[in-house]
Amino acid sequence: MSAATALPLRDVQLPPPPAWWPPAPGWWMVLAAVLAVVAGLWAWQAYRQRRRRRWLNTFDNAVAQAADPAAQVAAIAELLRRAARTRQPGAELLQGREWLAFLDEPGSRAFAEGDGRLLLDGAYRKQVDAEAVQRLRVLARTRFLALMAGRAR
Repeated sequence: MSAATALPLRDVQLPPPPAWWPPAPGWWMVLAAVLAVVAGLWAWQAYRQRRRRRWLNTFDNAVAQAADPAAQVAAIAELLRRAARTRQPGAELLQGREWLAFLDEPGSRAFAEGDGRLLLDGAYRKQVDAEAVQRLRVLARTRFLALMAGRAR
């Protein structure tokens, strides 16, 4: 008998399949990347909400500090001009209908034909309707936020 035939041969032995835990290092990197993206998105959204609240508080405080409706109209006009300057330099210099057209959203004529017309002369009147100022405040607050956020006209 030869030495080669004397050795008993066994079938191929496969190693046991890998366990599902702990995952391979590549899966840890994928998990870390996903968590980083989720944390980044959450932080970005929280930053945007804080910034939005700050802008709205600035608007509300400035209007609330005004003594009478005419002063409130003046404060609203000043805030809108400042916001317009941040959105488009030179827009704060517009006057009359051009200014109201700039403030209008596409498809809207709320400033040019509605309560927004109070911005043109409301700060110079002796008597200003408080309800009209309140409607203007709601309209201007929305537009102020849109201008500060840099959303397209």
